[in-house]
Order: sequence, then C-alpha cells, then structure tokens
Amino acid sequence: MDYYGSQIGKLIEELSRLPGIGPKSAQRLAFHLINLPEEQVDHLANTMMNARHNVRYCKTCYTLTDQEECPVCRDMQRDHKTIMVVETTRDLAAYEKTGKFEGVYHVLHGAISPMLGIGPGDIKLKELMERLQGDVDEVIIATNSSLEGETTAMYISKLIKPTGIKVSRIASGVPVGGDLEYIDEVTLLRALEGRTQL
Repeated sequence: MDYYGSQIGKLIEELSRLPGIGPKSAQRLAFHLINLPEEQVDHLANTMMNARHNVRYCKTCYTLTDQEECPVCRDMQRDHKTIMVVETTRDLAAYEKTGKFEGVYHVLHGAISPMLGIGPGDIKLKELMERLQGDVDEVIIATNSSLEGETTAMYISKLIKPTGIKVSRIASGVPVGGDLEYIDEVTLLRALEGRTQL
C-alpha cells in the first residue's frame, strides 16, 4: 500500500537499492532529504552526478580516481617496485589507513569464483601481468581469506613465480582481542603458519 504518494514511494524504493540500506533506512533517508533545504539537495545531487561522470580507473593500478593516475601511483616517494594486489578499492583504502605500506597497489575488482562464473578474464589480472613487465621486485597478494580470495591468490602466485619476481601472501589469523576458543580451525592454522619470532 502506498502511504506517501508516488514521489516519496519512488524515492524510498531507489534508496533501498543502495547496498546496506534496508526499507527502514531508505524511508529515514527519504524523509531527511525531503526536509533538507532545496540548495542542499541540489548540491548533493550535483556531487553524485559529478562523481559518476568524472571518476574512472587509474591507468596504472585500476583504483578509482578522478584523474588519469591516482595519488598513490603519482607519488614518486613510494616504492614502485613493490606491488600489493587487492580485490577492491575499499581494501586499498584499508591498507592506506595503516600508514605503513610504502609500495603501490593493483586493484583486481573482484576475485576468481567459478561458482559465480567469474574467471581470470573477468578481473584485472591481464593488466597486472602487463605491469610486471616493468621493474618489479615483489608482489604482495592481499586478497581476502575467503575461498575466492585463496583461489585468486594461488592463481596469481602460479602466474608470477615463473617470472622470478618474489611473491608473498599477507598473513592472516587471530584478530586483536579475539578469543581463541571461538576462532575456527582454518584461522588458527593460518595464525600458526604465519607466526613470527619475538
């Protein structure tokens, strides 16, 4: 039943299509937007349209940027011989927040998943291999610890090893504050295998 009229109903329906936004959140957002001053709504709409029209892939690492190359790839202070391979731009942002990684990135935009019909040709693997024709010392594979992430990591490793470039995988294991008795066996095994000397 339409309680509000077609315009509000359409707005709620469109907002509820956004990831992580359920019907109640969409309704809250719709009412918030309707109650904003018109110039704020115009500014928000223009900002979204400008981002949609101007954001593209970085020509080097394939993260999202509004310039030809992203700020990380343009930064000559970074170690361009060390490339960290991540699944998404959000993963890149997570590593950048640590402020500890000095190298550059390559964003795959997905992971290999035969069950979902996503093969090596559907993610940015060919582009990664083209980058490795340059001067690269190490590739750090930082895909997720999911089945798809592990499959992708193994596939990339097999592609790169014959080139002689060092390939490493990020460690995974027990989260900070994690209680060992509640952690699954695979995670505990990974923590054990990735142990470091104190």
